[in-house]
Amino acid sequence: MLLTHGYTSSQHMAGRYGENGAEGSWDGLVGPGKAIDTDKLFVVSSNMLGSSYGSTSPAHLNPATRKPYGPEFPDITLVDIVNAQKALLDSLGVKHLVAVAGPSFGGYQTFQWGVSYPDFMDGLVPVVSAPKGSGGDASVKALVDQLAKDPNWNGGHYYDNGGITAVLVEMRTATLKRYGIDEQLAGQFPDKAARDAEVAKRALKWAKEFDGNSLVTLRKASVRFDAEKDFPKMKAKVLYVLSRTDKLFPPSIAPATMAKLSAVGVNADYFEIDSELGHSASGLDAAKWAARLKAFMAGLEKGS
Repeated sequence: MLLTHGYTSSQHMAGRYGENGAEGSWDGLVGPGKAIDTDKLFVVSSNMLGSSYGSTSPAHLNPATRKPYGPEFPDITLVDIVNAQKALLDSLGVKHLVAVAGPSFGGYQTFQWGVSYPDFMDGLVPVVSAPKGSGGDASVKALVDQLAKDPNWNGGHYYDNGGITAVLVEMRTATLKRYGIDEQLAGQFPDKAARDAEVAKRALKWAKEFDGNSLVTLRKASVRFDAEKDFPKMKAKVLYVLSRTDKLFPPSIAPATMAKLSAVGVNADYFEIDSELGHSASGLDAAKWAARLKAFMAGLEKGS
């Protein structure tokens, strides 16, 4: 099974890792006896092309210049990202997948897998996501304009200038709040000041790890993404999952997506996570949809 990760996250989807023993983003779903049962399945999750946690990205050295690619990193697409994952699986000798699953940008990848390699998997589980990107070039420009507010930006050539940590912290804080971090931390940090301090701490940690040019590279790929036009190619069964309170991919988009899948004969089911945790619900409220995922996976394993 292949797990695909989100826009600003990493391939750490399960288990505990690192000096602080951080929990994988889908740890509640992946492991022995869990919905994605590692007693039965070999699970692979790789960092996606263009991102900041392993695969080639703008922060890597351009062999032609021996300097970071930065804004000269080639434009990539969701097709490129999926093709890189396919090459990895080929190198591992994997001939077929039970399923591909992932949240948010990982859902984009999941849909793309379904149309790029329709015979390669039995099931698809795109979560808190959509089969088509949005925002267009205006969204990319808005992102670049935001990053350029940092005095070290230098047209994206900031690697020798001390980086752009300040603006990344600001952006990450806003993103975490949009994803529902206040609701998530309310029980642990009932005091608003303490909660804000924790959010700032998390934002700084991420800002020191993630590359601003990766944000741009992946944003360009996302706004050009369109698996919907290739739905007729899709053969795998689909479990499409959204969160009741997600502002990025609200449940209101589900009927049109399900209708388009049905129109081309795709066997697709929809499930809505009844969660207050917005876009973060698939991992943080894993228990609220684990049973549905487990039943879907069991059906794939039986070939039903």
